[in-house]
Amino acid sequence: MRRALIIVLVSLLSGSLLGAAPATAASLGRFEVHGVEGDDMLKMRAGPGIGYDVIVGLPNGTVLRVHSCQQTGGTRWCEVSLERARGLRGHVSWAYLRKL
Repeated sequence: MRRALIIVLVSLLSGSLLGAAPATAASLGRFEVHGVEGDDMLKMRAGPGIGYDVIVGLPNGTVLRVHSCQQTGGTRWCEVSLERARGLRGHVSWAYLRKL
């Protein structure tokens, strides 16, 4: 499963699956995935919570654009897009993001 997520991520970052979408004016800026344990990945989800489907796994160092954040339960969730494949959007936990 992890290998499949890596393959999908590499394909998306290379632009082979999605074209780049135009940048949006509403953005909190560029962040990178940081603090994910060992060989694990940050799960980008379809919505702001663990009950939503996982879209893709993001390794440490992945650059994201944060569009908005909201508190859901005890977790702050942010709507993000990949810097190099902005057509791919989802939600990640704020705890694993570091401002660039």
